[in-house]
Amino acid sequence: MLAYLALAGVVFGVNLLPAFGPPTWSVLVFFRLQSQVPAVPLVLIGALAAASGRLVLAFASKRFRDRLSAERLEHLEAARDAVAGGRKRALAGLALFALSPLPSAQLFVAAGLVAAPIVPLTAAFFAGRLVSYSLYVAAASAAKHSLGSIISKSFTSPLGIALQVVLLASLVALLRIDWAELLSRRGRDDRASDGTALGARTPRTSHPSPRAPTGANQADPVSDERTARAGGER
Repeated sequence: MLAYLALAGVVFGVNLLPAFGPPTWSVLVFFRLQSQVPAVPLVLIGALAAASGRLVLAFASKRFRDRLSAERLEHLEAARDAVAGGRKRALAGLALFALSPLPSAQLFVAAGLVAAPIVPLTAAFFAGRLVSYSLYVAAASAAKHSLGSIISKSFTSPLGIALQVVLLASLVALLRIDWAELLSRRGRDDRASDGTALGARTPRTSHPSPRAPTGANQADPVSDERTARAGGER
C-alpha cells in the first residue's frame, strides 16, 4: 500500500509541473524495476494520477484567466473557436490529447487559458495514457538491462528540452497574438481569393437580343393584301 501511495503522489506531482517535468512513463518504469509493483495496478494508478495532475494544472491555468484583460480574453476565445469549433475540430482536439507524442503539460495549460472543455480532454488523455503506459511497462519487464540509459536520456535529451522551450514560446504567443483579427483577416483573404478564382473561371459574356423592327420597317400583311386587290381591280 505504501508503494502505491508513493507512486500516486510522485506521478501526480510530476503532472502538476507546467514544463520540464520528467516523462511519466519513466517514473512508472522506475517503480516497476525498483519496487516490483504489479504491472496492472501500476498502469492504472499511473494513468489516474497523471490525469488528475493535468486536470488540476488545467483548472489552475483557467483561474489565471481572471487576471487577463477583456481584450486578451476575447483573443483567447477566438483561438478556442478556431481550434475547437464544430464537431470535427472537437474530435481532433480529443485525439490530440489522447494520442499526441508532444509533452502534455503545455496542452493542458493552453486548454485552461482558452477555457476549453477540460473534463472531456482529461478523459481522452487518461484513455490514451492507459495504452501508452501499458506498452512502456511491458517493455520494462522485457528489457531491464537497457532501460536505464533510455530513462536517463529522457531527462537530458537536447531535443526534448528544445521541444519544451518551443511549446512554452507557443503559450506566450497564445496570449500575445490578436487571434480575432488574425482569423478575420485570413477569412477575408480566403473569400477574396475564392472570388478571384470564380471570376477567372466564369467570364461574363453578353449576347445582344434581336430587336423587332418598328415604324416603316415593320411589315403589315393586311395592308399588303389590300394593295394587291386594288391593283387587280384596275
